[in-house]
Amino acid sequence: MSIWNFANPQLRDLVAYEPGKPVEDVARELGLDPSEIIKLASNENPLGPSPKALEAMRAALEKSHIYPDGGGYYLREAIAQKFNLQRTNVILGNGSSEIIEFVGHAFLQPGDEIIVSRHAFVIYKVMAQLFGATTLEVEDPHFAHDLDAMAAAITPRTKAIFVANPNNPTGTLVSQAAIDRFVARVPENVVIVFDEAYQEFLDEPSDTLQFVRAGRPNVLVTRTFSKIQGLANLRIGYGLANAELVEVLQKTREPFNTSGIAQAGALAGLLDEDHQRATRELNKEGRDYLQRCFASLGLKYVPSFGNFVLVKVGDGRAIFQALQQHGVIIRDMVAYGLPEWIRVTVGTMEENTRFIRELNHLVAPPQKQPAEKCH
Repeated sequence: MSIWNFANPQLRDLVAYEPGKPVEDVARELGLDPSEIIKLASNENPLGPSPKALEAMRAALEKSHIYPDGGGYYLREAIAQKFNLQRTNVILGNGSSEIIEFVGHAFLQPGDEIIVSRHAFVIYKVMAQLFGATTLEVEDPHFAHDLDAMAAAITPRTKAIFVANPNNPTGTLVSQAAIDRFVARVPENVVIVFDEAYQEFLDEPSDTLQFVRAGRPNVLVTRTFSKIQGLANLRIGYGLANAELVEVLQKTREPFNTSGIAQAGALAGLLDEDHQRATRELNKEGRDYLQRCFASLGLKYVPSFGNFVLVKVGDGRAIFQALQQHGVIIRDMVAYGLPEWIRVTVGTMEENTRFIRELNHLVAPPQKQPAEKCH
């Protein structure tokens, strides 16, 4: 007799989310020196956390024996002030992915449905299946969300729509006009989740918080401290929504879902505008460099608004494995139905040039000039 006979049936076929391989795993498997490996797989901040965040976390360690503030008062208050909202409009999560899970707890049951774009972040589909819901994928011309088609796809079973903007893994962006038109079309009994994990990398970000300020009852905006703040290891993110929607989601939250150390680091990082500016500048320089190099190599890529680039290399899994053998970790896109593509995170310029040098050996014809400088 198998315990699977008693487990929730939707779990049997659930394919768990597979994160980028840690440096330590690759070093152990391939017998490489960890210090010789660069990881450009998980859209992490190459500058690391703000020095102010590090200082705040060190101080918070002294209180490790005390339970954290379960309500996250000071961090929620600071987030609310930053965006001209009230603390009741803010909910904290163990990464923004937990807030996506809150939506499942609050609104999804077996037989329900969510709508996503064809090549959107795979965690939405994983979350829906966890709750027995189905996922309707809407085609995405040029790898960008077709919000008009997504709105037209709504059925009586639809409970939530997820819009990643900029989108991971494609890096594409939808316009403010498309967003405004979309929100106006979606009925208020369908929750709209704007996943804005990469919003801070934009020079001219879209305004989805206008709907929260206007009291729209079904709009949830999620953001994270993992990317521009460089605090991925802490697992802390937040959601912004109408106070009543936040109240619903709070009912699904574990009492101490974010640690005191994470709250302290996030609060200090939130206020460090200089570190965020430096991250944006480094990212723009590196992203432009990678895209110039891909063009020089004759590789098709999707112009990106995030801190990563999606590029077509032929056999994505083979390129992933070959680069890994040389101590460079990137992501193949097989799980997204894009076997010919890889996604590479923007690193430091030293990391970027090393990646291009290794890629050049794998994809460039012998007679072609190296693309590592990409002037």
